[in-house]
Amino acid sequence: MDLNRKDIMKALETISVAGEGKNMVESGAVQNVMTFGDEVVVDLVLSTPALHIKKRAEVDVMKAIHEKVYQKAKVKVNIKVEAPEKKPEIKGKPIPGIKNIIAVASGKGGVGKSTVAANLAVTLAKMGFNVGILDADIYGPSTPIMFDVEAERPLSVNVDGKSKMKPVENYGVKILSIGFFTKPNQAVVWRGPMAAKALNQMIFDAAWGELDFLLIDLPPGTGDIHLSIMQSLPITGSVIVSTPQNVALADARKGVAMFQQESINVPVLGIIENMAYFTPDELPENKYYIFGKHGAKNLAEDLQVPFLGEIPLVQSLRESGDIGRPAALQTATPIESAFEEITRNMVEQTVARNESLPPTEAIKITTMAGCSAVKKK
Repeated sequence: MDLNRKDIMKALETISVAGEGKNMVESGAVQNVMTFGDEVVVDLVLSTPALHIKKRAEVDVMKAIHEKVYQKAKVKVNIKVEAPEKKPEIKGKPIPGIKNIIAVASGKGGVGKSTVAANLAVTLAKMGFNVGILDADIYGPSTPIMFDVEAERPLSVNVDGKSKMKPVENYGVKILSIGFFTKPNQAVVWRGPMAAKALNQMIFDAAWGELDFLLIDLPPGTGDIHLSIMQSLPITGSVIVSTPQNVALADARKGVAMFQQESINVPVLGIIENMAYFTPDELPENKYYIFGKHGAKNLAEDLQVPFLGEIPLVQSLRESGDIGRPAALQTATPIESAFEEITRNMVEQTVARNESLPPTEAIKITTMAGCSAVKKK
């Protein structure tokens, strides 16, 4: 007997596909039907690899053809599984009152990341924003030193019936660091899970209040702490700090790649070049590119991410960090101008980033005076 393809298709329309609410033909599961006399070959594509689903589909096809077309038909069913790819995306819990969370990272240590983070925070505060900084470098916390609050300790306050940590505050910046809970000569020797737990407590058990920006000073590299932070928080964007030489740039490239992974997908707001050139006090117009010239700027162009600006290597920048008064607090100096430009660029990139997302996914900064990056009072 020669079987008719149309009859077979009608028979297959009586079979429902598990979980789809459609019959096998409507859902597109039937890819092809071939007949050769009394032989039938049916090609199916299913979206689930479960063995019992595949077996059930094969039995249903054979039964439908035998009952509705020809009882003695020789039926062969080829099943292919094409499960829809689900890309894991790291999501975090928003912190009420915090509008933007910026991760300040570097591929390697020694590039001045914490110094840059501290000065970005101070500059944002000078511009009128409500700012907090979380020192997430569990093993080498330096923020308390840079803000001259080593002797301070966070107080316990009651918020909605719950005990919370009140961040230490100086220069208009709210600060939390593991350094507040350890002795100056005490080394923190913790495994990853314990460090992650401590970070979560500083993030979610703190009374940050209303913040326009929370800066997170991440430890160097691309490790466990970074992943824990990104799993805990919906990071608005990241800023990469690098020096101009090739050794640092190679690791900065990895830092950018970490945030751009499909499973993480944190926008890179830009790259900052620290120690861009040396300028001696007695020759303020001279620039000596002792670590190389425009390395981070060229990297930003190569990776197609914004270049936020460059910071010169000057003695006052180091001295100000050591005495706990960030250099951005200086007035009418090249350092102040450099950080103002970089911070303004970072804010503009944050605004642009937030405007490209639906309101449910990002809170827009609406209190801007044009592109001046100064919050309205």
